[in-house]
Amino acid sequence: MPENSPENFPERFSITPTSSRSITETVKGSHRFVIQGYSLAKGMGVGRHIASDNFTVAGYQWAIYFYPDGKNAEDNSLYVSVFIALASEGTDIRALFELTLVDQSGKGKDKVHSHFDRSLESGPYTLKYRGSMWGYKRFFRRAALETSDYLKDDCLKINCTVGVVVSAMDCFRLHRIQVPESDIGIHFGALLENREGSDIVFDVSGEKFHAHKLVLVARSAVFRDRFLGSSDMNQYEIKITDLDPKVFKALLHFIYRDCLIEDEELKTSGMTCSSILDETLLTKLLAAADKYDLGRLRLMCEANLCKDISVDNVADILALADRYHAMELKTVCLKYAAENLAAVMRTEGFGHLREKCPSLQSELLKTVAGCEEDCSSAGRSRSVWAQLSDGTDDNGRRVRQRT
Repeated sequence: MPENSPENFPERFSITPTSSRSITETVKGSHRFVIQGYSLAKGMGVGRHIASDNFTVAGYQWAIYFYPDGKNAEDNSLYVSVFIALASEGTDIRALFELTLVDQSGKGKDKVHSHFDRSLESGPYTLKYRGSMWGYKRFFRRAALETSDYLKDDCLKINCTVGVVVSAMDCFRLHRIQVPESDIGIHFGALLENREGSDIVFDVSGEKFHAHKLVLVARSAVFRDRFLGSSDMNQYEIKITDLDPKVFKALLHFIYRDCLIEDEELKTSGMTCSSILDETLLTKLLAAADKYDLGRLRLMCEANLCKDISVDNVADILALADRYHAMELKTVCLKYAAENLAAVMRTEGFGHLREKCPSLQSELLKTVAGCEEDCSSAGRSRSVWAQLSDGTDDNGRRVRQRT
């Protein structure tokens, strides 16, 4: 027997066995695709599709493709086709899918095609590259669909669930210690509320706010320049004349807690909001974020304003974003306005944009040109430049503002 064999080891040198476990599971995500105006989509042609917005599952982008006239010519437009497509880069991604056509009668008789909860002989479906798809060329016979409860008010609703197969190695440990979320904002928030150690008072329209210079200096370059190396460092009270007390309160709340002010505080101030704040407060808070160089606060305001962009207000929000250097929001507004140009041109806000913000009109033109290159198949009959310069629509008719 070899000298170094385990049998010859003294007991004190015995080897403790180790273990590990490979876990393969699916990371799931869902998306609802609402197709409004189904009857208008018919006739767009075999192989042409309407795409949902991209959605993310397990770090990959996905999209739903709906073919009103079918995906392949051999079906002769008798069927609608539905597919799920990989919309981002990826190689050999294994996934399970489920497509559900929603019964809008309330009877719950949805049409479901699913990989989940059933045995698959060859395992999950493998998508080889960006643009790979899984779905059904003959998802539903079109004549039957148009007389069914799946179509209501010219609208279809399709639910999609993607389960991406992932594998991970779980190495067992003797002990696991759970680390709680950071509570630094709670402690700094208490400092603001209790006024303990405060060394500066802001007078905002007669309402006093106690704060701490070092906290303000740490959070804002504007406060840093004001307090460090200047006579203001020894000043105890400062008047603020260009902000409302409610806005300044929300500003301090962010500086100390790194989050937007909570619902209840706003309600007690006579305002209503949730994660979507009151638009007036949001716009004023965006201006304050720009003034005091609070980039994260500006992005929070941009994200909330972005949720409510519509044809009627996109021109106004675009002007606002440009004024306060909200570049992410500005990009979204330019793209939205370019994609809905004909309707946006009829709004009062667009008339104001043309009159007061000519540089933004130029930027919008460049965005429209980019959209036209991406969607050249749309076949606009007149140049967008001409539409914007003479105020007419695609048919040469004079556009009137809404009253």
